[in-house]
Amino acid sequence: MSLETAHDLLNRSLGQLARKIPGATAIFHHQGLDFCCGGNKSLRRAAEEKNLDSDAIANALWSIASKGDVAATENMPLPELIDFILENFHQVHRAELPELVRLATKVERVHIDKPDCPHGLSDHLLHMAQELETHMQKEEQILFPMIKQQAGSIVLGPISVMRHEHDDHGAALRELERLTNNMQSPVGACNTWRALYLGLQKLRNDLMEHIHLENNLLFVKQEEQFSKPQPNSTCCGTCS
Repeated sequence: MSLETAHDLLNRSLGQLARKIPGATAIFHHQGLDFCCGGNKSLRRAAEEKNLDSDAIANALWSIASKGDVAATENMPLPELIDFILENFHQVHRAELPELVRLATKVERVHIDKPDCPHGLSDHLLHMAQELETHMQKEEQILFPMIKQQAGSIVLGPISVMRHEHDDHGAALRELERLTNNMQSPVGACNTWRALYLGLQKLRNDLMEHIHLENNLLFVKQEEQFSKPQPNSTCCGTCS
């Protein structure tokens, strides 16, 4: 990323900054900035929408950008990036979501009379798990093999569908935050309740990183590849 000052970061998209600056996602998480589904927004616009100090965020990003290298995933060959996503996100979601559903069910049952009880959380998590499983299967069985096999511009259709479903996952995360008071355990919460919300924080962070790598890196690289003019194309004579 060619930059001269921290001010240059303000007009860069959140997705691009997350791709290029190791540690940027931690800053975005801290500020509540959506760099996955909202990755196309500039830092300036995203900060303004949340009444945040965009210059302060840019300075924080600049301080780590001047020290770090490009994130390891940025230069991965696409088959290797896909395997990274499968191992670090698909497998992890499948391993962790059932336990989160179990913990949520227990918390709702035991603490049903408490005002901070997250009523409806277990049902919401179960729905999220089902939707995410269907989505991941589509990627594993259709889109990812097409990309690995270099199927051509036909991949753009499934990519568009996956982007739309990512937006749905983003909406599900916002509902998760609403149900749990942004995953903040109430005073005096039992160990199960605290463990549940800690697990939900990890789920949110993992899912946002997962969507970011697909939306802003894997999909973008495919879209850029097929939006370039074809070198052997012939002109019909109407361009001049």
